[in-house]
Amino acid sequence: MVLVGSAAAVCPLGAFAQSSQSMRRIVVVMAYKEDDPNGQMQIGAFREYLTSLGWTEGNNITVDVRYAGSDPVRARELAAELLQQRRDLMVSNSNLVTAILQKEVGSIPLVFISVSDPVGSGFINELAKPGGNITGFANFQPSMGSKWLEKLHEVAPHVDRFGLLFHPEPPNFGYLKSAQEAAALLKVSLVDLSVHDSVEIAKAFAAFAGDARSGLIVAPNVVTFANSALIVELATKYRMPSIYPFAFFAKEGGLISYGFDERDQFRQGAVYVDKILRGAKPSELPRRNSRLSSISRSLRFSALMYPCTSSNLPTRSLNRTHSLKPGGIPCVRS
Repeated sequence: MVLVGSAAAVCPLGAFAQSSQSMRRIVVVMAYKEDDPNGQMQIGAFREYLTSLGWTEGNNITVDVRYAGSDPVRARELAAELLQQRRDLMVSNSNLVTAILQKEVGSIPLVFISVSDPVGSGFINELAKPGGNITGFANFQPSMGSKWLEKLHEVAPHVDRFGLLFHPEPPNFGYLKSAQEAAALLKVSLVDLSVHDSVEIAKAFAAFAGDARSGLIVAPNVVTFANSALIVELATKYRMPSIYPFAFFAKEGGLISYGFDERDQFRQGAVYVDKILRGAKPSELPRRNSRLSSISRSLRFSALMYPCTSSNLPTRSLNRTHSLKPGGIPCVRS
């Protein structure tokens, strides 16, 4: 994960860098539906950490959370609505929401959380000198496409036909290129599975499934976030080994995940919000890299894909995620 910061380009920070004792107003626009448990979990971590930093809702801060889902029309409607109200800072989640807010926020500081390739997406000029009034946290570099393919090939060595499920936008094309390069080195095939919504996801699975040697890589984007439960359900239905970018996919029953702790990203986002509201210039916020988390696996999917003939695991263990070192998935007895 890459952390980037930039200086406000339009107005001096004194306009919004007031004492934390006055009521500050921020808005968070999420790329989830309001009832999505993963979005709620991330917002919960954000609010909890803000509280630990001295911000109490209703006392010195208001946090207005809006939900755009994967709908760009809804995101634009929210942007237009929110700009009619006074805000000290905005927080965006996903490339889709960030791109829309970036065009609308003007001089309002914008902190993005969990976006891919902020330079290639046009959010910042470069990592060293981002420019503009945006700062935030990037999740994955384009090279992750190859790492996901390699990890899945390690734990499911029988797979020689991989599909990359992604939304066709700049960061995801980077994952595709990287995965194609890795596929060539490993002498396996890679299929482009670009999707825009749940209907296309179902069609992609139906078209790609059917070969027992097939495996799926799920790229991080607004469409896969919004349809995580459906994707895991279809991967299980078609008995397709799959690798995901965040642990919540594995918690929902997906085979393995390799990425970041999504809650930690929102906690770090709260740190940036705190610093800006207390007067820090975005350009003063340091850039740093964060480590990828260990691979997690779902025993529920493992029991389906890799049954043994003796002993039994307790049912409760099939709903837990466990650390998995690269090198293979052990047989799960059922």
